[in-house]
Amino acid sequence: MDRARFDRIMSIALPIVGGLISQNVLNVVDQAMVGTLGSDALAAVGMASYANFMAVSIVTGLSAGVQAMASRRHGAEQFDRTAVPLNGGLLVAVFVGIPMSILLASTVDIWFAALNDDADVVAEAVPYLRSRLFVMAAVGMNFSFRGFWNGVDRSKVYLRTLVLMHVCNIAISWTLIFGHFGLPALGTLGAGIGTAAATVIGTGYYIVQGLTMARENGFMAGLPDRETLATMVKVSLPATIQQLLFAAGFTTMFWIIGQVGTVELAAASVLLNVTLVALLPGMGLGMAAAALVGQALGREDAADAKQWGWDVAKVAVVLVGVLGLPMVIAPEPILSVFIHEPEPLAIARLPLILIGAAIGVDALGMVLMNGHFGAGASRTVAVVSVAFQWGLYLPAAYVIGPVLGGSLLHIWIAFLVYRLTQSIVLVVLWNRGAWAGVRV
Repeated sequence: MDRARFDRIMSIALPIVGGLISQNVLNVVDQAMVGTLGSDALAAVGMASYANFMAVSIVTGLSAGVQAMASRRHGAEQFDRTAVPLNGGLLVAVFVGIPMSILLASTVDIWFAALNDDADVVAEAVPYLRSRLFVMAAVGMNFSFRGFWNGVDRSKVYLRTLVLMHVCNIAISWTLIFGHFGLPALGTLGAGIGTAAATVIGTGYYIVQGLTMARENGFMAGLPDRETLATMVKVSLPATIQQLLFAAGFTTMFWIIGQVGTVELAAASVLLNVTLVALLPGMGLGMAAAALVGQALGREDAADAKQWGWDVAKVAVVLVGVLGLPMVIAPEPILSVFIHEPEPLAIARLPLILIGAAIGVDALGMVLMNGHFGAGASRTVAVVSVAFQWGLYLPAAYVIGPVLGGSLLHIWIAFLVYRLTQSIVLVVLWNRGAWAGVRV
């Protein structure tokens, strides 16, 4: 890989990574604030966050469809039509997100109790989760905007929007969790309200930027045509199903760990959030790979698209692998930022070491998965993801944990085996190149 290709990768990826860092700094700060309320609150927010992840995945899959279509049109130099897929994504987000938001938020106390039988955890989680569920349509709109701006090489718009959102989130959450400025201390409910309010603020800012920067690309120029909506559904639906089942899988994983114990659940919540922080460059590079692959295919250069996938993957393995080293060398100082009780701290130590040792390979799979999304091959991603997570990992985790009485460490080893094996399969599929034949 020459310097010009490396610079191209980083010019797209760095703003995305910056935005993701701001997002996960927010998550980490939220978790650190909630962690001072005790293990029940920490476990509740962890479980509720993944339940929310599962719920909003109904609309977050729109990002894959918008980005694949926008990047193809950008690569083909059809600049006056790049925002047409965005219009379609926004329309679907509103018409799907609003009714689902009302349904899920109004029944959350019923269905969340089925995910965790600890009454204290449920009491802390339900108000937090209900607050976040009310803004599902805004989440879908934000992900549609993200796909568009990343697909047309304007990822800095994504960065500054997320920074604004997360500054607002931290300020509102801090005020409401602890009851500053004469307001009542709302605990986990305050964290939920803060996140929901910041999401709506971000949506408003995205719309303003779209009106000032993307009108010439067809933004809000009218309703999308039938062909655009049909293609949007074709590409987004498998991505939506994959993300829904992926999120449901994480929620199920939390349910399985909850059967082992609440302390283990609190530890797992922190482990996953620390892992996500270390994987941020891999996620950002994956989104860059999606844009570069889509643009190359728009130029009808499948060989270049394939090489972009490999080049981005190389950068991700090295960068994320280096970021995993502190987890191996100094797990206790990292964990002690979020865990303030000795038992969950001890439980989380060895799993974090294993995560740090394997995280570079996980980043490899993440980049190539996004490369498939950028090519529009979301069906392939859905099949691979669902087969490994639901067909192999989750049954194994249930047997290892609740059935055989295994610990969080044993469940985590199974988790790492699943993630690494999936990465190997994605390498093989990328090398075969069938994704290049998908029409978007």
